Amino acid sequence: MNIKTYLFIDGSNLYAGQYNLFGPNNYLNFSKFIGQAEIALKVKFHKIYFYASYSPKPKNLNQKVKQYLKNEALFYKNVKSLTNLTFFNGYRSKTSGKEKEVDVKLAVDIVDKSHRGEFSKIFLISGDADFMHALLVAKRLHKDISIISLQNRIPYRFSYLFPTYVFCFNRINFFFDKKQKIKIIKLSRNFVKKIPGMHASRAS
Repeated sequence: MNIKTYLFIDGSNLYAGQYNLFGPNNYLNFSKFIGQAEIALKVKFHKIYFYASYSPKPKNLNQKVKQYLKNEALFYKNVKSLTNLTFFNGYRSKTSGKEKEVDVKLAVDIVDKSHRGEFSKIFLISGDADFMHALLVAKRLHKDISIISLQNRIPYRFSYLFPTYVFCFNRINFFFDKKQKIKIIKLSRNFVKKIPGMHASRAS
């Protein structure tokens, strides 16, 4: 049997998590991170689907916003360097600035591709429990489901139902319920890229 594994990524959630960890002067080396995930989980991602949207550029730019936009642009550029990755770019509301289409598209794709039988195993990177119903549909269709998260974006609700792999960059004591299916995977800061010309900042 040809077992295919797909990785779905809530890109905006992942970006926010890595920004909180590493600050405006550094960003997660996504391509290296994915390579290490495949090694640690002993899996090959046949296809990767990444869902995100770029932050709107305000008329009045201060230094803080400039740093953020530069960080975001470099991170997404690194994401797009993967050859087996499809990048879905949503949009931001002109009135509220909130992200549109991204979460819905991700959830619909999980359900649609599950029904089509495109994959046997699915990994989801997200700390957002809103995707629970899409995952339950995939589970009913007998798909093997696992979760990946950063240490500051752990989807605790998911962890009671699906194996959850938490990638940890800092020394933190985690306390979990015995019923939670959580495994900690430690990474070094070699997976973090420094933005040229910026001063180093420590992770929170």
